[in-house]
Amino acid sequence: MKHDTNPSHQQGALYGIGVGPGDPDLIPVKAVKILQTVDVIFTASSTKNEHSLAVRVAAPHLPQGIPVHNLPFPMSRDRETVRAAWEENAGRVLGHLNQGQSAAFLTMGDPLTYSTFSYLLRTLHNLDPQVSITTIPGITSYQAAAAATNTPLVEGEENLLLLSGVKGGNGIRHSSAMQADTVVFLKAYKKCAHIVHSLEECGRLHSSLGVVRCSFPDQEVVRDLSQLAQKAPKYWTLILSRKKDPYAVED
Repeated sequence: MKHDTNPSHQQGALYGIGVGPGDPDLIPVKAVKILQTVDVIFTASSTKNEHSLAVRVAAPHLPQGIPVHNLPFPMSRDRETVRAAWEENAGRVLGHLNQGQSAAFLTMGDPLTYSTFSYLLRTLHNLDPQVSITTIPGITSYQAAAAATNTPLVEGEENLLLLSGVKGGNGIRHSSAMQADTVVFLKAYKKCAHIVHSLEECGRLHSSLGVVRCSFPDQEVVRDLSQLAQKAPKYWTLILSRKKDPYAVED
């Protein structure tokens, strides 16, 4: 797919904006200021619907009447299908930029942490290496979950390991992972039971907790993970696991 990278208009800029974990008040002030200046909004959606939680979260901060375009991405394991979708969607964004419009791509959490924006970023750079892209960091769900439960993530010389829970809890079974002071499982969803079982095997269950729909009005904190494993899975679920109780008094 070829695109005009030398348009008559001055090319517009793209802003990757993380809207945070779900509470509209947790969107960065800088992001809110930028949203008042851009010409068009983009966000990712499934090919099955046009729903965008990121747009819903950002809605209180969007100018009235601003165009919002959903970029559909197929839930497919076929790499060619996925690659073609990314190129087509990146081409749509680039088309607006080449008309001199500035744009924002909205994503939940942080734009560069398990986010579709990182794929768009890479594809746009391949299509036009000169394209102007600015990323505005966002508060991640695990930062918000730690705050909601007053759970210190790391202190002193401790370390933090961030894992995807898409394939379950196998990642925690590696010796290096078991030794991590804090482990975060994002995208736990349907694999909650498997992750809970893995944490139990590693002796970390007592110092772990789950947070469902963090920072939303119906946020749920689950301190007994055996209960989480028995519940019907919910998409916005994460698990925080500490190697030891952060409130334990050291000798």
